Amino acid sequence: MSFWRNFPAMCSSSRTFLLLFPLLLHSFVALVSAQGSNNTSPWQTLSGNPPFVVARGGFSGLFPDSSGIAYNFTLMVSVPDVILWCDVQLTKDEVGICLPDLRLNNATDGANVLAKNRSSVYVVNGVHTEGLFTVDFNSKDLENVTLTQGIYSRPDNFDGNGFVILGPEDVYEQLQPPGLCLNIQHDAFYTQRNLSMRNFVLSVTKRITVNYISSPEVGFLKSISSRINPHKTKLILRALGPDTIEVTTNQTYASLLRNLTFIKTFASGIIVPKTYIRPIDGDGYLQPETSLVSDAHKAELEVFASEFYNDLPLSYNYSYDPITEYLSYFDNGRFSVDGVLTDFPISPSAAIDCFTHLDDKAKSQAKPLVISKFGASGDFPACTDLAYSKAISDGVEVLDCPVQMTKDGTPFCMSSINLIYSTKISQTPFINRSKTIPAISSENGIFAFDLTWEEIQGLTPSISNPFSNFTLFRNPRFRNSGKFLTLPDFLALAKNGSSLSGVLIHIENADYLAKEQGLSVIDAVSDSLSKAGYDNQTALKVLIQSPNSPVLIKFKEEKKNYELVYEVDMAISDVLNETVVDIKSFADSVTINKDSVFPENQQFLTGSTNVVTKLQSLNLSVYVETFSDEFVSQAWDFFSDATVEINSYAMGAGIDGIITDFPKTSARYKKNRCLTMKELPNYMIPVQPGSLLQLVTEGYLPPKKAPSPVLGDKDIAEPPLSPVSSKAPPPAGEGGSAASPPAPSHNGQPKLGAGAGFLLFNLAILCIPLLPF
Repeated sequence: MSFWRNFPAMCSSSRTFLLLFPLLLHSFVALVSAQGSNNTSPWQTLSGNPPFVVARGGFSGLFPDSSGIAYNFTLMVSVPDVILWCDVQLTKDEVGICLPDLRLNNATDGANVLAKNRSSVYVVNGVHTEGLFTVDFNSKDLENVTLTQGIYSRPDNFDGNGFVILGPEDVYEQLQPPGLCLNIQHDAFYTQRNLSMRNFVLSVTKRITVNYISSPEVGFLKSISSRINPHKTKLILRALGPDTIEVTTNQTYASLLRNLTFIKTFASGIIVPKTYIRPIDGDGYLQPETSLVSDAHKAELEVFASEFYNDLPLSYNYSYDPITEYLSYFDNGRFSVDGVLTDFPISPSAAIDCFTHLDDKAKSQAKPLVISKFGASGDFPACTDLAYSKAISDGVEVLDCPVQMTKDGTPFCMSSINLIYSTKISQTPFINRSKTIPAISSENGIFAFDLTWEEIQGLTPSISNPFSNFTLFRNPRFRNSGKFLTLPDFLALAKNGSSLSGVLIHIENADYLAKEQGLSVIDAVSDSLSKAGYDNQTALKVLIQSPNSPVLIKFKEEKKNYELVYEVDMAISDVLNETVVDIKSFADSVTINKDSVFPENQQFLTGSTNVVTKLQSLNLSVYVETFSDEFVSQAWDFFSDATVEINSYAMGAGIDGIITDFPKTSARYKKNRCLTMKELPNYMIPVQPGSLLQLVTEGYLPPKKAPSPVLGDKDIAEPPLSPVSSKAPPPAGEGGSAASPPAPSHNGQPKLGAGAGFLLFNLAILCIPLLPF
C-alpha cells in the first residue's frame, strides 16, 4: 500500500521524477517475483518464455503518450522485463523525439505555444495532411512545448503538469528501461523532406541500447539490417491494415504476410494488428483464428500483436474484460504470441503472471464471495435461464433471484417490478396497461402484478444495456434470448449448481403488494423455500436481501437459518454507530454501493470511507454492488480494467462479497496465483484511493462535490408491514389498467388486430421509453 501512498509525491515534478526514478525502480523490481514464477509453464512462444509486454508510449491509456510519467508508471506497474515503445519523429535539425504522430497538434500544446502561421500541408501516405509538423521546427523551438492527452475519450486532467518532450536517449538514460523499442513509422516522409531517419537510428543505437526497431516500411528495415547487430537489436516489420499498400514493395500487407520467408531475410519478427490473428466479424464477434502465429514461428519469426486498448469496445466474446482478451492470445492451448503492444501495460502484466495456465482445479480464495446480479446479466437477459446457467458455469457462488409477484400470485425472478426494463413488453398490446404508481416509482411502467404468469411467460426478454449512452451494448446476438423462471424453478436449478454455496432472494415493494394488491411476497418466498427443501439442508445457504427493514424483521421472527441482508439503496459517506447497532438487530449482512466505499468525482476516486470498517466491527458482512466489466463503469484509478477494480475493493477495502453482472471476472480473480505470493507484484497491489487525483494540477481538478449523506436511524426506520389485503386485485380496466389484451397467439405473444401494429408502435414511442432492442 505504501507504493500508492508515495506515488503522488514521487510524481510531483516530472523532471525531478525522471531523475529519481532509477533509484526507485530498483526497489520496486525487487518486490516483483513476476515472470520467474512461470519458468515451468508450457509457453508456446517462439523462445518458450513468457510473452513480452510492450507499452506504447508508456502507460498512454491514462497519461499523455510518451510523457515521463507514462513511461515511469509503466515501469512501476508492469512485469520486470517490460519494453518501452517510442514513436520516433524528427525535428528540422534532425533531432529524434518520442511523439505518437508526425504532427504536434493532438498530443502537445504546440498549437497554443508555437506561432499559428507555422501550420503546413504535406502529403503523408498519399493523403494531404495539415498541421504543425515536427519537421518545421528545430528542437530548441520545442523546449517549451509540453505533452497532452491526444485521445479525447481519455482524461485530460494531467495536461497541466508540463510534461516535456523526451528523446529516445532521455528515456534510456534517465529510466534505464529493461527494454526499448523505437518505432519508425514514416521514414519515406522524412526522406522526402531531406532528413535521414536512417542516420539518426544508426547513430542512436551506438549510444544507447535499443532492443527492437520496428517499421512498416520494408525499405527502411532492409537499409539498416546490415548495420544492426541482430544479437543486440531485433528488426520488426510492422504490418498495417491488410489492404494498405507497403510503400517499398507496392504490395498489400496481407500479401506480404503470405511470404514470411521473405520477411525473415531482413527482420526477426512481425507486429500485426490483433485481428490478423483473431478476426472479428462485422457484428463484433470472433471468427475462427488464423494460422499466422504458427506459420510465423515455423519461419522463425516472432509475432507481436498490437492494438490492445482497455477503453475501446472489445469483441463481445470477451464480455468487455481485457484480461480475457489477452489470455486468448497467449493461453489458449494452441499458440502464443511473443508479445503484445498495449496502452495499458498493467493488464497484460497481470494476465501473464497471475492468470495464465490456471486449470479448473485451481484453488479459490475464500473472500470475497461472488454474488450474481440477475445471473450473468452482462451476457444474457437478466434473470433468464441462460443468464443463470452462464453464472453457474462461470463459477458464481451465490445465485440471486429478485422476486416479483404475478397477478395470479406466482413468485418469479425478474430484475424489476417494472417489466419494461427487462422485456419487450412496450412493443405489445400490454402497453395499454401502463401507469404510474408513485409508491413504487415516478416513472411510467407496466408492472408484474398486472399480468398473469401465463402472460409473462409469453414476453420476450430484453438484455440490459446500462451503458448504451456510450454506445456499449451487451451480447446483441442473444439480446432477446432465454426464458423466465418461477421461484420454485429457480430454486431447483440452484440445487444442481456445482459451484454454488447459496442463493440470494431479493425482496422489494412487499408493503405495497400486500396492501394494494393483496399479494404476500414474503409468504410466497417462505413457502417456496420450504417446499424446495431449503429449510432442511445445509449445502446451500439462503440469503434474504431487502432495502426494507420490516421485511427482514419478519423473516427474523420465523427463526430460520437464513442470512438476512440489509440493502442500503443510496450512496453514503458514513454510518452512525447507533445505526450500525440497529442494523445488527435485524440483519447479518449489509449491501452497499461502490461509491459508499470509494467515493468518486468525475470518475476520479477522492478517497475512502470507513463504512466497511464500521459495519464489520459488529460482525456484519459487507457486500458491494454493482461490479461490471464495461470500462466506463470504473473510475480512472482502475485503468479501465475490471480486475484492478475488484482487487482494490477486495484487498484494499476488505469487502466480504462482490455483486456482479459478470461473475466470471470475479470468480477468476479469486483463483489468480499472485494472491498467494509472499510479496505481491505491483500490478496486484490495490490502488490507493485519491492518489491519482493528487497528480492533477489546479485548473484541471474536477469541481468540488458535496459528500454523500450519513446513514442514520431515520433512514432505516420504517413502519411495520401492512397486513395482506383481503380484497382481490382490481380487474383490468380499473386502477389505471386498461382492458385485457387479445388472447395470446401460438407463440405466446398477444394477437394484434388489423392495423394495430402501427398504432401500438406510435403509442410505445409517445408513452414509454423504449429499450434499445
